[in-house]
Amino acid sequence: MRLAAIDIGSNAARLLITDVMKDEKGNISFNKVNLIRVPLRLGFDVFEYGSISKQRIGMLMQTMKAYKHLLNAYEVRFLKACATSAMRDAKNASDIIRKVRLETDIAIEVISGDYEANLIYENHIAENLDKDHSYMYIDVGGGSTEVSFFTNNILTFKESFNIGTIRLLKNMVNEKQWDQMKDTIRSMTKGQKEVIAIGSGGNINKIFSLSKRKDGKPLSLELLKDYYKELSNFTLQERIKIYNLREDRADVILPALQIFSNIMRWANANEIYVPKIGLVDGLVKHLWEEVK
Repeated sequence: MRLAAIDIGSNAARLLITDVMKDEKGNISFNKVNLIRVPLRLGFDVFEYGSISKQRIGMLMQTMKAYKHLLNAYEVRFLKACATSAMRDAKNASDIIRKVRLETDIAIEVISGDYEANLIYENHIAENLDKDHSYMYIDVGGGSTEVSFFTNNILTFKESFNIGTIRLLKNMVNEKQWDQMKDTIRSMTKGQKEVIAIGSGGNINKIFSLSKRKDGKPLSLELLKDYYKELSNFTLQERIKIYNLREDRADVILPALQIFSNIMRWANANEIYVPKIGLVDGLVKHLWEEVK
């Protein structure tokens, strides 16, 4: 069965098209057919001005129309479309959602940070890991960071913080917010088994590919700090050229490293695994649960 999910984030929109296959033993596998990312950067409008500008509404509409054509071309049977932090905060979100529905027949659901955290850990990676450690999922987006904490394979905590890469670039995060995140992380991990982090989002995926690590091998906190120092030495244009980054990655990668490093430090986590999952993968699996 062919399914698709759309994730409209603060930095980019993603369309994931997936084939769900069942083998003779009844085991399910999710095979990626295509993933299309468009850097809409809605958060640059919303976090500064409170709403999405006319220009970016136009970009969003073109993207959604293109996605609609692809959904038809790939003969997708079921779709789930969600929007996160930027749409949560945008004053004109309901008008935009209505316009998208009217012109493309795609229904966008604006989801809470809590639900967003659910969808990410629903990729069930912690279930396959050992019980000698605690595991912390960290998903860093443009507008928010979702943290979920597992011990003995049981979810004991999840929280969404309004600290994201675009908010940091726009100087929209104050000390009080950082302190609240620090206190929360420290209290949730105090007295627990050694914490191993699991990271998701485009920035940590990019750091992982820059590191040339083999899949399944973790990155150390020290390495993240080293990358932060190294990348900080260059201008935006130099980062684009030297590391072969897109502009919409080169500017947000530093604040992302800052968020990951801080959380890991506060949780006493020395390593982070990067399984290359994200919200859009969680959406597809959630959709499968609904339609199977």
